[in-house]
Amino acid sequence: MAQNGRIVGIDVSKLKVDGFIRSLQIGSSQPSTPEGEEKMIAWLQENDVQVAVMEASGGYEKRWATALRAAGIAVRIVDPKRVRHFAKSAGQLAKNDPIDAEMIAWFAETFADAVDQPHEPEREELDRLVTARASLLKVETQIENQGEHHQPRMVVTAHRVILRTLRAQLAKLEAAIAAKLAASPRVARRAEIIVSVPGLAEQTAAGVIAWLPELGQISNKSAAALVGIAPYDDDSGEHKGKRFIKGGRRKLRNLLYMPTMGAATQHNPVLKAYYQRLRAKGKEAKVALVACMRKLIVILNTMLARNETWNPQTRATT
Repeated sequence: MAQNGRIVGIDVSKLKVDGFIRSLQIGSSQPSTPEGEEKMIAWLQENDVQVAVMEASGGYEKRWATALRAAGIAVRIVDPKRVRHFAKSAGQLAKNDPIDAEMIAWFAETFADAVDQPHEPEREELDRLVTARASLLKVETQIENQGEHHQPRMVVTAHRVILRTLRAQLAKLEAAIAAKLAASPRVARRAEIIVSVPGLAEQTAAGVIAWLPELGQISNKSAAALVGIAPYDDDSGEHKGKRFIKGGRRKLRNLLYMPTMGAATQHNPVLKAYYQRLRAKGKEAKVALVACMRKLIVILNTMLARNETWNPQTRATT
């Protein structure tokens, strides 16, 4: 998404925030407090900054993004891994907060047209709910795994109480997610399209909507790359290496893995036929499942672009 106007790179941490404007070669550091927030925004406005670019930093960036947008400054959130690789490619091996802010600004100027998640408050709230649910599911799995081994009675009792509480809270989160999906006609329609695919349910739809809002507006190749399921070459001269996947949004990939497995082995006639063809050709089960996940993303991208629900006659040739 191209941006016009002066750009600032902002490095956000729990205790402070650093900003750097490359076009002016000036920076500012402020504590991550309401007072520091006011001073940073005043500094940006004094220097006619129109675009602030920050890395996704575990949630600390969200409060700053809200404050900057309220002040009339556009915000872009970028992938920290891409910024770090960019810094290394530029020969910048040192790392501290002011340097990070400068690198973020340089990255943003270099890749001004990089795909960027749009600012959608309703989707961001759904993101928080889906993320919280995923975190609780992870804890539930860890406790259940521990229960597979012999434990002292006190541990068994503690686990039982924790699991009961966890599952009650999961039920509340899932109800809140369902309500959020139904609250907006646009979001409800996207969810309707996604759950129409055999093998996909409401919570999967919520994750796709929250974590891949670009779906339906980008190319199939870009969609697969954003999830991290696009195969990359590993060739050099006469060497022909194995294709492999890397990068992308891991939490979305993790979310889609089990629904894809169910769809490819049981519920979805298109994916099931595709999976069986790949296995018959000698592909490993995991490789075939990743290929099915890629096909699923392409199908969803096409359906959302066309505003169409599942139709096996058209999907079979997609």
